[in-house]
Amino acid sequence: MSGVENERVPRAGITARDMAQIAVFAALIAALGLPGAITVGFSGVPITVQTLGVVLAGAVLGPRKGTAAVAVFIALTIIGLPLLSGGRTGLTALAGPSAGYLVGWIPAALFIGLLTARIVPKYPVVPALLINAVGGIVVIYFFGTVGLLLRTDIGLWPAITSNGVFLPGDLLKVVVATTVAKGVHRAYPGLIRA
Repeated sequence: MSGVENERVPRAGITARDMAQIAVFAALIAALGLPGAITVGFSGVPITVQTLGVVLAGAVLGPRKGTAAVAVFIALTIIGLPLLSGGRTGLTALAGPSAGYLVGWIPAALFIGLLTARIVPKYPVVPALLINAVGGIVVIYFFGTVGLLLRTDIGLWPAITSNGVFLPGDLLKVVVATTVAKGVHRAYPGLIRA
């Protein structure tokens, strides 16, 4: 047999292992909602730990599987499962001021996954921190601000500055996610195809 016949052709489809990883991260995002939510400020948007799961999904699973995990989680909330922090459903969140933040989770995971795929298997800490901060903070805040403008009657500047209360916690989540992802990529270097 020639070498060409022995080479394994990668499948474009999703494997059972991929599906398991997607399900585990969707469950992780749900579990991170168990501590509940704290609503601060005038915007009515709660502080949750679930964005940590979104950043981890992109940073650990990459663009395809990470985005799929977040999409599966959001789909489960939209069909009525109370998996968002505070026992909310996706329909409740989409009808309120936090709609943009929830929608922003998908592009955030995609952004983080796409750029993380460029720095694995080494996963250097400084670029990883920057990637996770831009995806987990800037991207989500952008969509959240747009959602606030569409769902409330506050102006542009108050919508932007209302994100300030989330910043300290989100910076901590970025550091935690980067540390965890660094350990995972060290232990399983082929998890994301570069």
